[in-house]
Amino acid sequence: MKPDPKLKEIITSEYGSFFMVKVQDLIKISKVPVPPTRAITHSMIFLTSGIATMKIGFHNVKIGKNQCLVVPAGQVFCYDKYEVNTGFLCNFDNDFLVGKIGNPNMLNDFDFLNIWGNPIIKPTAKTSTYLAQTFQRVLDEYAANGLKNPQILQAYFIAALYDLNAAYKPLSNSKSKTATALTNRFKGLLHQHIRSKHLVTDYAGMLSISPNHLNKIVKETTGKSPSRWIDESLVTEAKVLLFQTPDLINEIAAEIGIYDQSYFSRLFKKYEKVSPVEFRKMIEKS
Repeated sequence: MKPDPKLKEIITSEYGSFFMVKVQDLIKISKVPVPPTRAITHSMIFLTSGIATMKIGFHNVKIGKNQCLVVPAGQVFCYDKYEVNTGFLCNFDNDFLVGKIGNPNMLNDFDFLNIWGNPIIKPTAKTSTYLAQTFQRVLDEYAANGLKNPQILQAYFIAALYDLNAAYKPLSNSKSKTATALTNRFKGLLHQHIRSKHLVTDYAGMLSISPNHLNKIVKETTGKSPSRWIDESLVTEAKVLLFQTPDLINEIAAEIGIYDQSYFSRLFKKYEKVSPVEFRKMIEKS
């Protein structure tokens, strides 16, 4: 099956941006591997067979048949190999969801579209059947007409999101909703301010709590300390810049708020096992 020419790029209109393709056709219109890249729109993969693996942020994730993988807008992702699988891939933004028929408050229902959300959703077998049918309906309409009939696309796609939402489980080790909410606020602030604020005290102050309390809550909820989250986020930012810009290593360090190149190199190597220079060479070779 040849991919429709319309599927070669995201279509943007007054109703927002949207793109959809069969996963098995993706290899025909994309390059593999994909180095660390920041998602501009939300991305979603729903598999009907096979497996898909990806690195999202600092976490390696894997899904199988009848499972869904979500990369929220703003999140960093990468993958290094082509895998044999089938299913659906779609990219979309919030404007597409709201469009003519959506309600902006609806976006609050989908935790998985936030930077802190759990990227893996595992629907039941029955729901997966419905999802496959719904995504096929959306793909058929999109392939035939693009965004000429946005209400049809939105109605079916939003229905699919609510089916996924029913199966969604938050990414948290804590049973406390308060602790989970606080941790999610921390992650949101981290995403916004990582290039300028590197101390636990910075984020504790913005959350109006003590550093000790923030450390306790975040570690209880995620299994990692706030300082570890900060370090990993800095390295993730650096990886994107190493791939997307020709900037010198000291310039990249400065862009993420680190003005000691030696410290930056040590921090990067601690988490990636290679220096920033070696990492860039690996990307160039791939």
